[in-house]
Amino acid sequence: MPFKRFPLLREDPERLGAFLAESGIGPDTMRTAAADPHFLANVLDFVMRDDATVKALPPPQQLHPTNIAAAHQALNDPQWERDVP
Repeated sequence: MPFKRFPLLREDPERLGAFLAESGIGPDTMRTAAADPHFLANVLDFVMRDDATVKALPPPQQLHPTNIAAAHQALNDPQWERDVP
């Protein structure tokens, strides 16, 4: 399953259903969609919309919300550059 690294979605059928409904991805097209470079950005879009979802990340993935926002920006902005060399 493409959500192997995203237990937040994999282990919560309600959140997974909401993500699939919002993204337009179906169970039969999930693997193909996960190969798209924008897929992770779409997952982060979904996570960032709700504070409770950010806070529900399991311990290995718990990141400060600003780190999630920075990853989101890096994935969505082709002009993004690191602040440090």
